[in-house]
Amino acid sequence: MQRVSFEVPDYHHSDTEAEKSSEDIVPVSGSLPLTNENPAMENLGNKAADDESSVKEDDTELTAHKRSGRVKRLASDVSNKLKRLKPSVFGESKPTGLDRSKSTAGRALKGLKFISKTDGDAGWSAVEKRFLKITATTGGLLLRSKFGECIGMNSKDFALVLFDALARRKGVTGDVIDMDHLKEFWEQISDQDFDSRLMTFFDMMDKDANGRLTEDEVREIINLSSSANHLSSIQKKADEYAAMIMEELDPDHMGYIMVDSLKRLLLQAETQSLSTNSEDRKELSDMLSESLKPTRDPNPLRRWYRQLRYFILDNWQRIWVIGLWLTVMASLFAYKYIQYKNKAVYEVLGHCVCLAKGAAETLKLNMALILLPVCRNTITWLRNKTRLGVFVPFDDNLNFHKVIAVGITVGVGIHSVAHLACDFPRLISATPEEYTPLRKYFGEEQPKRYLHFVKSTEGITGLVMVFLMAIAFTLALPWFRRGKLEKKLPGPLKKLASFNAFWYTHHLFVIVYILLVVHGYYLYLSKEWYKKTTWMYLAVPVALYACERLIRAFRSSIRTVKVLKVATYPGKVLTLQMSRPKNFKYKSGQYMFVNCPAVSPFEWHPFSITSTPQEDFLSVHIKSLGDWTEAIQGVFSEVSKPSPAGGTLHGADSPRFPRIMLDGPYGAPAQDYKKYEVVLLIGLGIGATPMISIIKEIISNTETKEQLSQMEKGSKQEPQGKKETFKTRRAYFYWVTKEQGTFDWFKNIMNEIAERDKSKVIDLHNHCTSVYEEGDVRSALIRMIQSLNYAKNGLDIVAGTRVMSHFARPNWKNVYKQIAMDHPGANVGVFYCGAPVLTKELRHLALEFTHKTSTRFSFHKENF
Repeated sequence: MQRVSFEVPDYHHSDTEAEKSSEDIVPVSGSLPLTNENPAMENLGNKAADDESSVKEDDTELTAHKRSGRVKRLASDVSNKLKRLKPSVFGESKPTGLDRSKSTAGRALKGLKFISKTDGDAGWSAVEKRFLKITATTGGLLLRSKFGECIGMNSKDFALVLFDALARRKGVTGDVIDMDHLKEFWEQISDQDFDSRLMTFFDMMDKDANGRLTEDEVREIINLSSSANHLSSIQKKADEYAAMIMEELDPDHMGYIMVDSLKRLLLQAETQSLSTNSEDRKELSDMLSESLKPTRDPNPLRRWYRQLRYFILDNWQRIWVIGLWLTVMASLFAYKYIQYKNKAVYEVLGHCVCLAKGAAETLKLNMALILLPVCRNTITWLRNKTRLGVFVPFDDNLNFHKVIAVGITVGVGIHSVAHLACDFPRLISATPEEYTPLRKYFGEEQPKRYLHFVKSTEGITGLVMVFLMAIAFTLALPWFRRGKLEKKLPGPLKKLASFNAFWYTHHLFVIVYILLVVHGYYLYLSKEWYKKTTWMYLAVPVALYACERLIRAFRSSIRTVKVLKVATYPGKVLTLQMSRPKNFKYKSGQYMFVNCPAVSPFEWHPFSITSTPQEDFLSVHIKSLGDWTEAIQGVFSEVSKPSPAGGTLHGADSPRFPRIMLDGPYGAPAQDYKKYEVVLLIGLGIGATPMISIIKEIISNTETKEQLSQMEKGSKQEPQGKKETFKTRRAYFYWVTKEQGTFDWFKNIMNEIAERDKSKVIDLHNHCTSVYEEGDVRSALIRMIQSLNYAKNGLDIVAGTRVMSHFARPNWKNVYKQIAMDHPGANVGVFYCGAPVLTKELRHLALEFTHKTSTRFSFHKENF
């Protein structure tokens, strides 16, 4: 095992951020929830928290040099710990019952908080301000219906039940309270004692205040909790779960349960048992947290050098490509500028003509280059068949496409302004003597009106090009392309904020390129054909792109595809399972373009392939997020008419499925996962699609490898020294989704993976963000039911799979930290597909842990 070394650069964190980033984390083996507020680790880290507080006190007295030395010593200790520590993540076993002797759920549910970060977690001062504002028109009396708004609880129904419970305890009658009663209620809600909050929770269930809970009262609070957490499937089974709780807490069939029984179940609800080396891991976690704290070097030069060094190491591929591009642009601009400065036209037009011609030369090259990043077949071939990927950042092809578009915008601006605002007015106002040398360029008769230039071939083609490019560039902005402005635009313009508008207007480039060639031919200052170089710049890229489009048309026409199965799922997701065309070879993580002539014969949209290369069919999952996806779902829904028993239809049952055409496959960042020893796969919502194919293939490859290993053991022949291309030994999959129904998309696949993964190679984490974080009173009962049902049936009540679901969003820093602890010295590939909002955080954490630990994290974002 490699030795761990830490370097601690200045990481642009404020002191407050440094404190946040150094929160104590106690990793536990297996699939323990890693949420932002994980009370399961609350008591486990008490000692670490005490140590952390003492560290903070000491830090105020340490200089930057002393702190740096301390961090280095801690890093050395971490290294020694990692050498002794063996990860225990492979020893998980299927739960067979509630293990009360080893349970840690008492600490998991110690929080039982009524107000969480989701609600604002404000103190009394904020509550008081809201009270004064709300009661300004009611004479200082707070209505029961406004109680939730006043205390900052966004679950209105839950707040009403809480109000009633507190009112019964305080002897308050009626539906209004004053400031004094509100303060008493608040003190009860915010009481830090677990038993006090438990009694409040019990009182919420105990509607008749007799100190006993009947099955009806348990059922009612289950309905309330599931409603607050948007878990409709749990509401449907409220009777079953209420009976299960009564069976657990009322074994003597008395017909009721007491508060002590409820407390015992809350404290003993099943969680993952602590690993045997948990103390070592806790100590290691503390030291790693300390090592990850940012330190500020007092020397600004060293601090600047360290930041520059890390920036170059992290972005050297992008740097050399952008640097080369900028150098070529600057060289072309300077070449043309100097060339026209030495011509006779410079005496009249001055620097304006030099600027215009310099910008025009860069425009020619940029208009040629902008096509290359979207030549997907070429990029896929280069990615698969060559080693250029080591030097060329193919994953950033669309980003480079956008950078070139910015360069074109700047070039068009300089070229247009220089001509329209400077060159043309100077020609019109030139004296006859000044104009004489320019007659061979602009004609014998000197132009007297501005309109002369505007209505010329050069002027018309130039202005039309600028107009068309302005439309295409504007509608390509995220606000329009992703439909963010749809609700803000007036009725007739709403369709402009859609992917369709972006797609069609982007194809105006065909007209633009024709006009560009014409514009470059009718030049005022260049009459010889060999000096009209526009077509020379464009010839090869345009030919290459034209071949790409011809290949798509040819492949899609000869690759006949039959729709085998159609399924619709909650969340407006359509699954298409199609026959696999002959010679359609692809890798897990790649994507293909789909066309449905019944929707549009011209539009092709990219979708990740969710089937594996080993399967004899192709499948995609399409979520309705725009006009085209909504249309294709409507077309298939019209002919499918799913039966009440399920949402799946086979091709044999409905031969009238619309025709589907495919083009691909195309390369994507996730296809390179095999070169990493450990992979962290993260999908937000429908972003899980490329990861599904990967984890299925990892399981298949692991099974194949085990079979070959068994065959080699039984054979006397020595294994051949063939180089192994599949390096992945461990995979972590985090699927974060907002809706409970989303888990139905890959429910069968999740169960299949859990069943086949005998070696525990894949660590599955499902996170439902509609459920309040663990420790919140609104999710406490859900967690209790989840533990009971999983112990009894081995199924999760949220996802309906054998994979235990977690609540709220993951704490990504904890996720990275656990992987760094379990895999010191490993090369970890982080693959993310989902909304851009999470990209910055995941990339930053990958860089931070790469710089400060021996584990290297390489971040990749899916871009279509």
